[in-house]
Amino acid sequence: METTQTSTIASKDSRSAWRKTDTMWMLGLYGTAIGAGVLFLPINAGVGGMIPLIIMAILAFPMTFFAHRGLTRFVLSGKNPGEDITEVVEEHFGIGAGKLITLLYFFAIYPILLVYSVAITNTVESFMSHQLGMTPPPRAILSLILIVGMMTIVRFGEQMIVKAMSILVFPFVGVLMLLALYLIPQWNGAALETLSLDTASATGNGLWMTLWLAIPVMVFSFNHSPIISSFAVAKHEEYGDMAEQKCSKILAFAHIMMVLTVMFFVFSCVLSLTPADLAAG
Repeated sequence: METTQTSTIASKDSRSAWRKTDTMWMLGLYGTAIGAGVLFLPINAGVGGMIPLIIMAILAFPMTFFAHRGLTRFVLSGKNPGEDITEVVEEHFGIGAGKLITLLYFFAIYPILLVYSVAITNTVESFMSHQLGMTPPPRAILSLILIVGMMTIVRFGEQMIVKAMSILVFPFVGVLMLLALYLIPQWNGAALETLSLDTASATGNGLWMTLWLAIPVMVFSFNHSPIISSFAVAKHEEYGDMAEQKCSKILAFAHIMMVLTVMFFVFSCVLSLTPADLAAG
């Protein structure tokens, strides 16, 4: 009896310990959420002044963490490990409603794919012409090559994708932090002059209108909902009934990392510019 209890406790301790796969998923979530769009966030977030920016910094973690945790818990609510979001939706709401919600989920993610497809084509085309001094192929051929390349990575499976995303995080975070630190000597007090609750001086809009326009940009910058289903399924299969607790911990660390690095970069950019510079940008 004591041996059984001891082995059970040891098993729980082993599952509650932080694993290499948890770190990989934490970095994978970060890499999925944070992309080149972060470079435009300082202009969109800072153009309304410091007050909206401070409010957004306060709201960034709870808005993004609780939303993604709720979606993760929903996927984990399925009866059987290995059920993805489409199967869980059908389990809870029936086949008809399940197909409708799945369709809505598809339309929520599909525009993101279109945006990133255009963005990655533009980025590679610009890199080839300006940095490499090459003449890029026609856009149709270039986009086809890029899509085939990404689909090839997908064919290697979920673990390969997560590993690739987690590896790409390190150079991105490094560049982001170096840029933020590099701008510190350029900080000036011009942005602090916009510390007013009455107006968003750079745009001429009120505080609430500024927040109304800026918060969606912030949420989109931290969004990694497309990978949540795979994340929840993988952790459900790995941790069983402890998956929810472990997923919450991984999500918390990932979002803390997102908010600290991105908001530090945003504040560094805003403090190094004047309101006129942000409005012109």
